[in-house]
Amino acid sequence: MRDRTGRRDAGRMGRMYVRKGVRRRIYAMLACLVAMVAVMFSVISVYAWIRERAGDAAAASGGDVVDGSSVVSIDENGNVVDEEGNVVGVFSGSVGLTPEEVEVQVANARQEAATEVLEGIRTRINDGDSILDILQPLYPDDLVVYSGGQYHVVPIDYSLAQNQWDNANLNILETGEYQYLRDGQVISHKGIDVSEHQGDIDWNLVAQDGVEFAFIRAGYRGYGTGKLVEDTYFDANVQGAQAAGIKVGAYIYSQAITEEEAVEEANLVLEKVAPYTMECPIVFDVEKVSGADGRMNALSIEERTALTQLFCQTIEDAGYRTMLYYNTEMGAMMLGLEALEGYDKWFAAYRDSFYYPYAYQIWQYSQSGTVQGISTEVDLNISFEPLW
Repeated sequence: MRDRTGRRDAGRMGRMYVRKGVRRRIYAMLACLVAMVAVMFSVISVYAWIRERAGDAAAASGGDVVDGSSVVSIDENGNVVDEEGNVVGVFSGSVGLTPEEVEVQVANARQEAATEVLEGIRTRINDGDSILDILQPLYPDDLVVYSGGQYHVVPIDYSLAQNQWDNANLNILETGEYQYLRDGQVISHKGIDVSEHQGDIDWNLVAQDGVEFAFIRAGYRGYGTGKLVEDTYFDANVQGAQAAGIKVGAYIYSQAITEEEAVEEANLVLEKVAPYTMECPIVFDVEKVSGADGRMNALSIEERTALTQLFCQTIEDAGYRTMLYYNTEMGAMMLGLEALEGYDKWFAAYRDSFYYPYAYQIWQYSQSGTVQGISTEVDLNISFEPLW
């Protein structure tokens, strides 16, 4: 989706590029992080190894064994003691190791762990992976997000609905088109979203290219001026898409900063869709403007969430289904998703895996797709279930 200047909105960023000075600082930070991870990994590995050896010693000395390992620890004298402090074995001799030998084993394990982690990162850098791609696997219970010129580690909220999509079921065609499979069969539906920036569209050719649904922009609010503007191609696009048998929904690019503006945006969409049957939802496109002082950027999480709720409630009160469009940065740091849990989600991320953990019904996976009948690049989407 584009705003009035043709600039890509913040939710459509691909890989993040930074200036050389910033990049050097990021790599320094990454090096420190890697060292910390390596040390933690080695300590955990060595501790597990010591526990295993201690279990062997305790078992040899008659200690209790639980799930194949003793409920024991090692005291400062090298004795194996149980939970009550009773000596049940000696961590030395034929079963254990001397303190000097343990120290050597710990140092070797730490070095091996550090080498393994560093080599893995070296490989990923050489493969062209971004810093985000490298950092994200290190935090399996967090979202790593680039926002405001720095990286943020945000805990995943497991109380929210989680997506069920499996990377093993994602099929990427040679054309770059994405499909989602279940039991080897394609269950996803191909969609696009368009605005006046795509110009005149031959919707019959679009349908022949397998597009099943399309979201048509009804309007936008200027991120600087705050002026609400109708999309001049809305009617032609809706009529052309529906005549070609394509299911249609509508969206508006919001920059509302007051309740009055949020309701004004909802009413504009309702006025635009009134002559038509909307098979797909009406969408609130909430984004942070990239590289500009967008008027909505300064809102608090609570304010932005409340305006989103107000728009969606206004649409629902008029009898239409509604949906929220956003990206990782917005979902992780700029919206209160708990309050928006009841709304369907349209999520934008230009990658080849399901990194984002929360539930969504539509995935916008590309901002630079090609489709027959459209002369410009176009956003590509898949829905995992029918929207109609």
